[in-house]
Order: sequence, then structure tokens, then C-alpha cells
Amino acid sequence: MARRPIKKLSVLEVEYVAHRLAQELMEYGEPIPPFDTRSPHRLESCLETPFQKYLNKSLYDGIIRKAAMLFYLMIKNHPFQNGNKRVAILTTLVFLSQNGRWIQVDNLPLYEFAKEVAKSDSSKSKEEVEKIVAFMTTNMILLPLEDEIIEDETI
Repeated sequence: MARRPIKKLSVLEVEYVAHRLAQELMEYGEPIPPFDTRSPHRLESCLETPFQKYLNKSLYDGIIRKAAMLFYLMIKNHPFQNGNKRVAILTTLVFLSQNGRWIQVDNLPLYEFAKEVAKSDSSKSKEEVEKIVAFMTTNMILLPLEDEIIEDETI
């Protein structure tokens, strides 16, 4: 079995997959504005931060920590005018699925968890990210992949 690095999401993948799915499937009576109304550079920052390194060591080791940071930032940094929690959920699910993982939990509990993250105190971000890691660890399943993921490399 070949091994492959953790795959990053691009802005285009968020636009064409996560954002569009959120608009179609998760409106909940509150529309999600067009993608081009997003705040410049905030989405890019949310996508890049989980992959930051210091002295060639990842600041967020492994898929779960990267996914937790992505989820947290997509909610707290508000890259969109509206629908940040919904887009965060789908962006995180797309990221996980592209890397052979999935969160096996019903939509409502996942959305309620996202609302809790949104209400959390930003000065306690480390603690909140650890709660997300615990939630993801509890609910994560492996998807069948042809290749094994290399936890410490990214593409």
C-alpha cells in the first residue's frame, strides 16, 4: 500500500464543493451569500494555518489536529458574511474525506457542536481546539483508500 501526504484544501475546492453544498443542503431559512462576498484573505488564512510549520515541525500534528484547527478557524474568523458554521462543517468534512476520514455523527448534533464553538471565548482558543479534537476523535471513522496517509507531510 502506497503512502501519501495529507492533502490541503484549495480556495476553489471550498468554493465549488463546501460552499455550494452548504447553500444547497444547509440553508436552514437563512441564506448563505455568494462566495465572492467573502472577506479577502480570511478564508486563505483558515486553510493555511493548520499547515503552518516552525523549524520544519508542524504546529498541528496529524489529520485530526489539522481538521480541528480548520473547523475552529472557519467558524471563529468569519470568512463569509453569513453561513460560517455551515460552511465550516462542510469544509471540514471535505478535508477529512479527501484524507480518508469522516465524522460519523448526525447533522443536528454536528451543527449544535459548531454553534458551541461559535459561542466560545476566543481567548480560550487552545482549550476549544482540544474540545474539537476530542469530539473528532470520538466520532472519526476511516474511509477506505487506496493509499495510506502520511501524517506529517502535506501537498
